[in-house]
Amino acid sequence: MAESESAPTQRQSTVQSLELSTTERLDPKISRAEQWGLNDDEWQRYQSLMQGIRGSVSPVTLSPIEVLGIHARNTEERRRYAEQWAMMMREDAERILAFQHAYDKAHTRLFPNGVLIDTRALAPSESRRGLAEDLSWQPIDRVLFFTDTQCTTCDAVLERLVSQLEQFDGIDLYLVDVSAGEESRIREWAASKQIDPTWVSEQRVTLNIDAGALDKVTAHTGQQSATLPLLVLWRGEQLTPLPVSRF
Repeated sequence: MAESESAPTQRQSTVQSLELSTTERLDPKISRAEQWGLNDDEWQRYQSLMQGIRGSVSPVTLSPIEVLGIHARNTEERRRYAEQWAMMMREDAERILAFQHAYDKAHTRLFPNGVLIDTRALAPSESRRGLAEDLSWQPIDRVLFFTDTQCTTCDAVLERLVSQLEQFDGIDLYLVDVSAGEESRIREWAASKQIDPTWVSEQRVTLNIDAGALDKVTAHTGQQSATLPLLVLWRGEQLTPLPVSRF
């Protein structure tokens, strides 16, 4: 009798374990859907879309809301996803600005007499000008590349620079006509320029909003900030202007 009772008990335990395992596997999916403000049906549709051509042609940073909005089945659905994405981007921009403000205050408080950048190292000395004109890449080199989303000359220079990417550490791209909250424009631009998402995930290429970086760099290198593209070699602690003609 004991043996006949133990078999159902064992089967029941196995079923409960399987149910728990299934629940554990589903929980991350449910939490991710909730994180994006989507219900289960929307999340399943998003996953289905990403298994098709959308997943093949889109950058890895494309959000579920953008995917659903791109493939909206009617005007009302497109409007709803657009509003949802706009709200999330605005909230994210507010968080970023709040943290930046807190960081600025903390840095001033902790390092009241500290100098973050040695302007003497940034000055475009004659020796560094010669380096830029007769450049031989080093593994530590990075290039700061300032451009905008409508600069065809910049696109051609970027294409030639990317062809040499294996010879140096990476490229930091700054979009001067993109503001906080418009991160999706950067992703769309990068995809249109065939920036490999793997490069971005490995930090070989970074995508950045300018946010005043151009003015700060040109103030030290003596370049004309109005002329795009603007390239700067970042080697160790030195910033050196790179002539566009080199590429």
